[in-house]
Amino acid sequence: MAIRKLLLLLKPVDPYPFLQSEGVSLVKSPQVLQYLESRCKVHRNAIKFCQEILNKKPVEWKPVSRNDISHPIRDVDMVITVGGDGTLLHASHFIDDSVPVLGVNSDPTQAHEVEELSDQFDASRSTGQLCAATVENFEQVLDDILFGRVVPSKVSRISLKLNSEPLLSHALNDILIAHPCPAAVSRFSFKIKNKDGETRSKTVNCRSSGLRVCAAAGSTAAMRSAGGYVMPMLSRDLQFMVREPISPGSTAAQMHSAFKPDQSMDVNWYSDHGTIYIDGCHVRYNVQLGDTIEISSDAPVLNVFLSHGFTQVRSRY
Repeated sequence: MAIRKLLLLLKPVDPYPFLQSEGVSLVKSPQVLQYLESRCKVHRNAIKFCQEILNKKPVEWKPVSRNDISHPIRDVDMVITVGGDGTLLHASHFIDDSVPVLGVNSDPTQAHEVEELSDQFDASRSTGQLCAATVENFEQVLDDILFGRVVPSKVSRISLKLNSEPLLSHALNDILIAHPCPAAVSRFSFKIKNKDGETRSKTVNCRSSGLRVCAAAGSTAAMRSAGGYVMPMLSRDLQFMVREPISPGSTAAQMHSAFKPDQSMDVNWYSDHGTIYIDGCHVRYNVQLGDTIEISSDAPVLNVFLSHGFTQVRSRY
């Protein structure tokens, strides 16, 4: 399919509104203030650069702030996000499997900066795990796409049903089901079953701080931080982990595992209150005592241009 109409989805130009309040900076450290101001400047320059490149190409494009997106994105051939993984993650909630997306990391982490400032504060910038481009290679990456030299990868997402009703939002990274108060205990049970309804595991009863389930794209995020493993990006398996289980006993080995695309997880919620968090704080749904949640990889994939695809193209030329 020829790509001629693009949507340029932008992280806000001034993402740190707390830098100024009535003309007075709320940040007192000169080093931190300089760092944050640098981040804003680098991001603005990246947006300007991407727009200049797009003006040179035979495409029609429109810039939109990610904060102004509230409806499904349609009638475009591709979405380009300029920001980091968070901006692409935000965009994914408005994109189905018919529109590919390219992420541009506008402000990559600078290793020397992190090292120099490590004794003062964390100077990490954007990881850009899902972003195939930066300002350094944006034009080359864009040309590879426009000339059909590379195709997007099909990245799995998580589908959810609450009391048998499908939820409209799909998770690209992960979901967390937990009590809305992080200090409260969550009570629930779960079991894995085949799509034909056959149960593949015994019911596991849990008291813990919640249940996290991630797709491949999210396995490098919170799941990895909690001790999970990194999954191949194109895997359709879903990995799960019971957070901080209380006295799991004989079920300890079942607190962290994975299930296949032809399987799903059924969760029964036994606490008075609970929340399903989809991709961090992006989307949330409330649950209550007696609710059931079905989790699977039945969601439409997200077509993402990943960096490994462009590496393969380079090796052929």
